[in-house]
Amino acid sequence: MPTRILPAVGDADAVRSLTTLLSQLPDAEPVAPVVDSTQLIDTLARLAAESIDELPEVVVVHERIGPVPALELIREVALRFPSVGVILVTSDVSPGLFQAAMDYGARGLIALPLGYEELASRVQAVAQWSAGVRRHLGAGGDVFTGVGGTVVTVSGAKGGVGATLTAIQLALAAQASGRATALVDLDLQTGDVASYLDVQFRRSVVDLAAITDISPRVLADAVFRHDTGVALLLAPAEGERGEEVTDRAARQIVSALRSRYEVVVVDCGAQLGGAGAAAVEMADTALLVTTPDVVAVRGAKRTVRMWDRLQIRKAEETTVVVNRHTRGTEIQPPLIQKITGTAVAGTAIPANFKELQGAVDAGRVHELDSRGTVKQALWGLAAELGLVKAPEGAARRGSRSRGDRGAVGFRRRRELGG
Repeated sequence: MPTRILPAVGDADAVRSLTTLLSQLPDAEPVAPVVDSTQLIDTLARLAAESIDELPEVVVVHERIGPVPALELIREVALRFPSVGVILVTSDVSPGLFQAAMDYGARGLIALPLGYEELASRVQAVAQWSAGVRRHLGAGGDVFTGVGGTVVTVSGAKGGVGATLTAIQLALAAQASGRATALVDLDLQTGDVASYLDVQFRRSVVDLAAITDISPRVLADAVFRHDTGVALLLAPAEGERGEEVTDRAARQIVSALRSRYEVVVVDCGAQLGGAGAAAVEMADTALLVTTPDVVAVRGAKRTVRMWDRLQIRKAEETTVVVNRHTRGTEIQPPLIQKITGTAVAGTAIPANFKELQGAVDAGRVHELDSRGTVKQALWGLAAELGLVKAPEGAARRGSRSRGDRGAVGFRRRRELGG
């Protein structure tokens, strides 16, 4: 059986050199190369969703791949797709890098400039390892296919637009539907998830920041199991300690959570830092919450443009959620969509703070009245995003994209002719 090899190379000259050599290997079947980390993860996720047998046996990652650094990308591939063998192509063949690559999950390292003999030997060894892993996985019935859980980030166009409440209710809805759910507070300096849920817990996301290999036991020690069943990973009580959570640490933490939970909801707040940017970049669905007023919508537009400039997220890959919506306001969702260039969620959250005030003041937003319009809308949004199974009536009202991770923005644009 041919060995399927997927090159992940951003440089055009390196792509030509690598694909030429790969095509000369015996029993090799090079597939179309991917040019960045996002495309690699998306491609592997799509193939794994069909079948584990559809995944390539070998992925070759060039050292200059981006925007996620090569070692971080290797770690994510190893965590999410454990039957895929990853080879790092690099000009640095020092023992330190070799050890780091192995620690991050690579199965081999090839020095630049590329040589046929070394490439052939390493690809063959990694392909044999991958085949052995797949035989082992195939012996079991319900085995983890490596796709991992769904990651949804919730960011605010500015402070006070309701991002934290939205994140909490999405997590509660997913957990209530029977899906193991984690809620992460990456609003590192001003995070309020603990206050909204009446939680006092000494551990926080900072406790995982310096750990390079987050085992299930280490992760379990850092999370707080709320009465609702949601696993909480909280922001630090001392806001200045948030600086300890780097973008690299955030990627490791999100990857570890994704491998253990079906749904991971991340509250990124309204201020962009390295950790929040990494989470938004990794997310299957990135939500941006705004209210229908000029200042908030300008903030949403500013955020979308900044994400695009920094290559964190494209506008068409972002979904705006309109909070505190009323029919009488001048700024309606279609106008927000036009201004921001994003998709807009089909579910708008109505303005009715009176429903929320008691639960918010008591720090018990998990006890919102299920008959309230705000909670119903937020849980309807969770169904629209595919985090829960939408009721039959909600499906008829337009939740066309439930169950299709990360596709809300794309489908919404097509429905509106964008």
